[in-house]
Amino acid sequence: MSDVFDAQSNEEKARGLMAWGWASYLLHLVVAVGAVIPGAQPGAALLVIALIIDLVKKGDAEGTWQASHFSWRIRTVLWAGVLYVLTAPLWLLFFFPGWIAWALISLWFLYRIVRGMVAMNKGQELYD
Repeated sequence: MSDVFDAQSNEEKARGLMAWGWASYLLHLVVAVGAVIPGAQPGAALLVIALIIDLVKKGDAEGTWQASHFSWRIRTVLWAGVLYVLTAPLWLLFFFPGWIAWALISLWFLYRIVRGMVAMNKGQELYD
């Protein structure tokens, strides 16, 4: 009887993690698309909410294939943030190089989110 209960609780956990994962990916996607389309900035609040979801739920995902997705999203946000900060002086010195740098970072961010969504939809782990 406990094996049946364990299987059900593992299945419920997996469904819950999947729901949280999709919620986070969708928030990231809104931010990523907004970063690529000029004038469509949805704000950093959505990104912070998604990051908090990932940080809080990452521990629950340990030992599952979904753990890689939580780490993937966290690393994506942190690297994008570092890259935006490092290239911010380009905006002050020269407008065009700053715009190019941020456009490339934004496209990279969008690529990582879409790649993660595709892998999650297939039930696959992600590796850097």
